Amino acid sequence: MSEHRHFIHHKPFGYLCQFVCELPKKKLVGQLYDFPPGTMAIGRLDEQSEGLLLLTTDGLVSEHIRSRKIEKEYYAQVDGLVTDEAVEQLRQGVEIGIREVRYRTKPCKVFRLESDPGFAARSRKIRDDRHGPTSWVSITLTEGKYRQVRKMTAAAGFPTLRLVRVRIGNIFLGDLQAGEVTEVAEFRCE
Repeated sequence: MSEHRHFIHHKPFGYLCQFVCELPKKKLVGQLYDFPPGTMAIGRLDEQSEGLLLLTTDGLVSEHIRSRKIEKEYYAQVDGLVTDEAVEQLRQGVEIGIREVRYRTKPCKVFRLESDPGFAARSRKIRDDRHGPTSWVSITLTEGKYRQVRKMTAAAGFPTLRLVRVRIGNIFLGDLQAGEVTEVAEFRCE
């Protein structure tokens, strides 16, 4: 029986968390590195989202990390200067739509970042500064509904302009640059 392999990846903007896609001209994570057969992304980031993506050949590890026991932290650049009221609203949970059904998000950890986190410029400009100020918030969840963070910030009145996952459990994005992959012996997500 062969040993499983595990990877930490900084998924760049504009890539799908897939290895095969029938849509033409789509950029796939599987094109960025010579992953072994059977590699799967643990959780997903949509095409416009960036940041920490864990990949593995071990389905049991994937199942554990996707569970509600493991925190996932995101930095969201939002339109406008996020207010204390919006931060508290996000902490308590907001109502969002999931497949045309209303859903109230679970309470979570949210705080305003006092400065720009300093990520490298994205491959496509977010918007022109003439459209007003932006700010950053950290949102830490244990659930993962489709486009949840984007829907949450919009529900609080501050639509997400850029979304970067920075942590899964005790694994951090750190200074890994967009597109880079690091192979690790194992994941110890707590």
